[in-house]
Amino acid sequence: MRPPSKRPGLRRWTATLTWKALAFITVMCCALAALLGALVHVSVTGQTVDEARARALARLDEAVQAYESGDRLPPGAAVDPSELPRALRELAEGGERGTMVSDVEGYPTMWAAAPADGRALAVRIDYTQSAATIENLDQAILGSSALAIGATLAVGAFTVTGVTRRLRTTSQVARRISAGDLDARVDDPRTTDPTRHWDEVAAVAAALDTMASTLQRKLLSEQRFTADVAHELRTPLTGLHAAAELLPPGRPTELVRDRVAALRTLTEDLLEISRLDTGSERLELEETRLGRVAERVAAAAVAGGAARTEVRVVEDARVETDRRRLERVLGNLVANAHKHGGPPVVLTVEGPVVTVRDHGAGYPEYLVKDGPQRFRTEGSAKGHGLGLTIAAGQAEVLGARLEFENAADGGASAVLRLPVTED
Repeated sequence: MRPPSKRPGLRRWTATLTWKALAFITVMCCALAALLGALVHVSVTGQTVDEARARALARLDEAVQAYESGDRLPPGAAVDPSELPRALRELAEGGERGTMVSDVEGYPTMWAAAPADGRALAVRIDYTQSAATIENLDQAILGSSALAIGATLAVGAFTVTGVTRRLRTTSQVARRISAGDLDARVDDPRTTDPTRHWDEVAAVAAALDTMASTLQRKLLSEQRFTADVAHELRTPLTGLHAAAELLPPGRPTELVRDRVAALRTLTEDLLEISRLDTGSERLELEETRLGRVAERVAAAAVAGGAARTEVRVVEDARVETDRRRLERVLGNLVANAHKHGGPPVVLTVEGPVVTVRDHGAGYPEYLVKDGPQRFRTEGSAKGHGLGLTIAAGQAEVLGARLEFENAADGGASAVLRLPVTED
């Protein structure tokens, strides 16, 4: 059985989703603040300028009346003052009135000019207060916008983080279920509390919990069925085996005994798979030398009628494991190599790594990709597909990792990596 693959990209995905949401909120807040700020700035600035222009034109009217009547010009009025902006001077000399804001000795000034005998009659008023009003307004807009954006980001971050946290919890539960933990549930409070708002994340969590419950019921039903069938077959098969032993010698008797033995083996395999599925297997740990285990497995295979298995001990190792289960795993791998592979079959020990290699056509693609599947064999291969399934299950009980791969130069290779106890 292949260990579940880790998905480091998922955390990056949820983090990216959070930052994307916050970036979107920031952009929208900035855009809205800029739009409202611009509208307020334009409106207030226009109003302030219009008021200053109206006062300047009123003063200009007084100056024009005084100039035409030959009276003394009011304060701030003059003909062709040197500080008058050139554009406004040319406008007045051309016979038109106009206003303009410019700096005079570092202070903002509102000018108004009118024609006066081919020259420019101009008045000026202090524009400092109006300019300060506009500047203060801009600073207030910037400050309030920054405060509003910060508050919105804080609320948005709290909301988005809550959603992504629930998504991470759901994804973690999904990974636990795919790894075989069918008791895992999201248990989102929104799915059980009718007073709380039901959103899309809660709908996904509820669907995942429902799927896990349904899958668990189906698997438990399948496990019970497998165990019941195996137990029910055991008793009649025992009687059938005893009856076959009483038959007279001959070819028909050999065939009957062979099929009875095959049925007994299948029944025992089903019982073993049932125990593996229910997790009822318990380890009996002892210090074991892998080289000796490999030699015993090879000898047992020959005694069972298989061809010779070559044993190579590159580096022997002592491991603390369940020797009986380890021999079961290696025995099934060697038997599968002899049955479905090609000679020579080599059993190699390299420290805590044991490899069973044959030189046949290699493993089917589905097996290398997804691991062994019970009752599935490729093409015309004979068997029930239980040997490798049992090997994978027992390897998982041992805490070992069993990998199936095809060698580059042909043949199948099963690699068992045993855990090493650190001193």
